[in-house]
Amino acid sequence: MMNIPKGTKDVLPSDSYKWQYVENAAREVAQLFHLKEIRTPTFEHTELFHRGVGDTTDVVTKEMYTFKDKGDRSITLKPEGTAGAARSFIENGMGNGVLPAKMFYITPAFRYERPQAGRLREFHQFGVEIFGAKGAQTDAEAILIADALLKKLGLKVKLYINSIGCPTCRAEYNKALKAFFAPHLENLCYDCKTRYEKNPLRLLDCKEEDCQKVNANAPLMLDYLCEDCKTHFEDLKKCLQLANVEYEINPRIVRGLDYYTRTVFEFVSTSIGAQGTVCGGGRYDGLIEQLGGNPTPAVGFAAGLERLLMVMEQSGVNAPEAPKPTVYLAGMDDECRKKAFAIACALRGSGVFAEIDHMDRSVKAQFKYADKIGAKYVAVIGGNELAEGVMNVKNMANGESEKVSFDGAVAYFSNN
Repeated sequence: MMNIPKGTKDVLPSDSYKWQYVENAAREVAQLFHLKEIRTPTFEHTELFHRGVGDTTDVVTKEMYTFKDKGDRSITLKPEGTAGAARSFIENGMGNGVLPAKMFYITPAFRYERPQAGRLREFHQFGVEIFGAKGAQTDAEAILIADALLKKLGLKVKLYINSIGCPTCRAEYNKALKAFFAPHLENLCYDCKTRYEKNPLRLLDCKEEDCQKVNANAPLMLDYLCEDCKTHFEDLKKCLQLANVEYEINPRIVRGLDYYTRTVFEFVSTSIGAQGTVCGGGRYDGLIEQLGGNPTPAVGFAAGLERLLMVMEQSGVNAPEAPKPTVYLAGMDDECRKKAFAIACALRGSGVFAEIDHMDRSVKAQFKYADKIGAKYVAVIGGNELAEGVMNVKNMANGESEKVSFDGAVAYFSNN
């Protein structure tokens, strides 16, 4: 027997309506904020993620699915969506068009990590990217998009914000971090000893318990912000207040990817029985230039669909069930089934949700099946009905029956 690869999951027909509900909600929110969909390849050149995501991040050093193709090129299944969107922005000259370029995507992504609840090796993201606008108002809008989606899904969350500065003030902060961590190097994990030299900010994102104990007393980036970054952060807070969005400053948020600058934020579930970050993002003003484009400010976020669905379930939030057939057409014999098939075709052509028997069931078994799938009506066609040009229509809710002509089927079921 063939088994599914570890860290992946089938979405069964019985559950797919939940995914469709979340995806449709995301698309509706995106439309409200004038976001256009972008679709980038599932795999990219590996260099894109080394340059964009960062060589010292866990994503690049430990989690990427990288392989050589038949042309001996290094290819990687995308571990996140921003780098590919940024590459597309540059390659397709979107910076020369109307700005800001506001876009969204719903995409699979891949990371080799330990599978756990809400975190798989193949997962799916709803992501938003806004290129070309530098003001804090745009940061606030990105947050508002995420907030609107989470509210639409009925989730209770808390917003945390922080600023991790720009390259100017980050340089001073990195010096302070290195001075702080220097006496503790022996207590840090192997990865953090490497990060200490290459990218001290990544030390704050380590998940190892011993490293986290040291991190608890590390200097805060907010104390090292330059005047421009301070002003930007203050403007963001004002915009959120204008939008009546509650937030809390968490100076420990740094996010796990190197391209972030200034604003970073996370939405964390507050529902009883549900926990963890459901959405995160921030500003990344240097990414486009880092990938070879012209200097372009940018901001965005991503939300994992698996995580959203898990938190919805834990919070007791149910997606509306999938639509059920308006009518099930039951035929008593082959000739009657053919007529049921023809009528079903006419009904479907007119937008009526109709289903028929494909298993040569008895009429009694067809009624049981119709009840199981939630059909509103069952229309029975037997020999007498076939001769009279009518079908016997039973309302499954109240048990009442009436005869409906074959020619009148479309009109009848379109209005019921």
